[in-house]
Amino acid sequence: MDSCFYASDLTDAEWALLAPLILCRHPAGRRQIYPLWSIVDAIFYLLRTGAQWRLLPHEYPPRCPIFYHYAQWREDGTWEHVTKVLRESDRCRIGRNSQPTAAILDIQSVKTTEMDGPRGYDGAKKVKARKHHLLIDTQY
Repeated sequence: MDSCFYASDLTDAEWALLAPLILCRHPAGRRQIYPLWSIVDAIFYLLRTGAQWRLLPHEYPPRCPIFYHYAQWREDGTWEHVTKVLRESDRCRIGRNSQPTAAILDIQSVKTTEMDGPRGYDGAKKVKARKHHLLIDTQY
């Protein structure tokens, strides 16, 4: 791997943990044009900074292959698998059971516009809104 350009870039040790969990399947066996670690670094940069896809720095590959991999991994469950494996590994490392026995659930209603996509009605708050659910492990 090249040197880190941004704080969101993975170190060699972090990439060694993540690389076996990420599958790269191209249709018809196409070769990988851009290194997978640079694609993951770009995705982490976008997630960390909240930047738009079009404003991706030039140190990363073009946005089209990055978005392709991001969407593919989102659809096939790769991100959920990575989160699960890393969470279980971290819990075992600190001497805890790999599966949490308790969690905190939070639900937030976010107002939507009249013409925007799917929405529901939150009877408790009496607003048209989308509900966001957040489940947090009580590890810390």
